[in-house]
Amino acid sequence: MTLPEFKIYRPKTLVEAIELLSLHGDRIKIVAGGTDLVINMKNRLLAPRFVLDIRGIDELRGISFDQERGLRIGALTTIREISESEIIKDKYRVLHEAASVVAGPNLRNMGTLGGNLCLDTRCVYYNQSYFWRKANDFCLKKDGAVCHVAPGGKKCWAAYSGDTAPALIALGATVRLISSRGERAMPLKDFFVYDGIEKFVIKPDEILVDVTVPASMAGYIGSYGKLRIRQSIDYPIAGAAVVVKTDTDGVIQDARVAITAVNPAPLQVGGIDALLVGKKLDDNLIEQAAELAKKTAKPLKTSGSTMSYRRHMIGVFVKRGLAAAKV
Repeated sequence: MTLPEFKIYRPKTLVEAIELLSLHGDRIKIVAGGTDLVINMKNRLLAPRFVLDIRGIDELRGISFDQERGLRIGALTTIREISESEIIKDKYRVLHEAASVVAGPNLRNMGTLGGNLCLDTRCVYYNQSYFWRKANDFCLKKDGAVCHVAPGGKKCWAAYSGDTAPALIALGATVRLISSRGERAMPLKDFFVYDGIEKFVIKPDEILVDVTVPASMAGYIGSYGKLRIRQSIDYPIAGAAVVVKTDTDGVIQDARVAITAVNPAPLQVGGIDALLVGKKLDDNLIEQAAELAKKTAKPLKTSGSTMSYRRHMIGVFVKRGLAAAKV
């Protein structure tokens, strides 16, 4: 399948990229690894007039850590580099685990952190060829008027299916966006919009520059669990990141859970800290935490698995993550 016609720009500096984004607005799309955008363009899900290839901007790369500013990861840092980073493996275990199971080796070599965070939402009625979608009268997300997953509503329920986002949300990460209008930073959990069409708060003229994680989150016990159809290469159809900090007696000082692939946006599970902080983990508390996560998950018929099984596995991953933190 061929790509639609477009003009490509290859800036070498962030300033040049920002100028081009400001000039072309919503007619331009950013590409880095191309593992998501190129496929969507081939399927005619996206047809930008201009494409901005940012791979030549070296200032968007790199992983660094210090005790004052914490961890910084440039948006162009590849998923492989994150998964193999000794800094991340040692200090931010949950992110290491999440990055290590993104797709397969080839896609981890190409895919970037910025691209993984900005993945398009997925649905079995959307991620198809033009011919297939036309035969089904299209869908609310693209060219149609009805969400086939929830036909009685006016909202798109396509699921966000990224792996690094829940890990970074659980770690309290912040994203930095830059445009010709200036710079802004926000908690990563506020970057996402609970809608399969709108998806993010980023504007067409903005570029995601980097992600930072507080130094105070270094050393937390962390795990990431992922359900996927094909274990070697696929995106998640359910995923949960768990981070826990305990004192020497095993009393929980902080606990956070974030989930992915079961809602239009990755979400931090509410009530986990109130339930667990100040207590020692036991089977009853772990079960209650898993139930909170399952209630937050709202999987619909957006993937090749059942809604009930995907919700069940969210609970399983939370139980496994918390069990690993028991003393």
